[in-house]
Amino acid sequence: MMSSFPADGEKHSAARRTGGIAAALAGVMAGLLGIGAAAPAQAASPAVTTGNVNLRAGPGTNYPAVGSVPRGASVTIYGCLSGYTWCDSSWGSARGWIAAGYLQVVQAGQPAAFSPAVAAAMGLAVVGFSQAYWNTHYVGRPWYGQWNRYYRPAPAPVPPRHYGNTKCVNGPNGGGCVNRGVTVGPYGNAHGHTRAWRN
Repeated sequence: MMSSFPADGEKHSAARRTGGIAAALAGVMAGLLGIGAAAPAQAASPAVTTGNVNLRAGPGTNYPAVGSVPRGASVTIYGCLSGYTWCDSSWGSARGWIAAGYLQVVQAGQPAAFSPAVAAAMGLAVVGFSQAYWNTHYVGRPWYGQWNRYYRPAPAPVPPRHYGNTKCVNGPNGGGCVNRGVTVGPYGNAHGHTRAWRN
């Protein structure tokens, strides 16, 4: 009795032919429509450290140090948090997070001050941090199994708060008022103010 199924070698050969044809057609269609099948990966950016700084296992000083990077070391930035406060970086074979205040990017072969505007102009990716990153880079580290001890979700910003009082006085030559107060910003920074006026 003869089988109506192709032999294993024929089956794989036919799959390769149809798979190759399908891939070629998809490439032609993507080219004609001006679209790509997948977006290209973001390029890494060279940078230099401005001081001795810890390469951390996460974006914050509460994460363990992966290593200590010396001032003037060449590092690679793969992306930064949306506020450009911490950047996913590598130094040699070590991967981790460096506080952005300790980085200078390299533009046209020269170090340039790192800022959100410079990072955006360079096309530096905005990246997030998750347990998947931790699991990819830190298996085998002594603190690897302690994710819950270190991970702290970013707190929601607190709207600015205003505190103060106004005192008014009236005297024989007229009166006036003084308002003294303080404004506390979303990250705890405060500034005082005084306003005075005559009645």
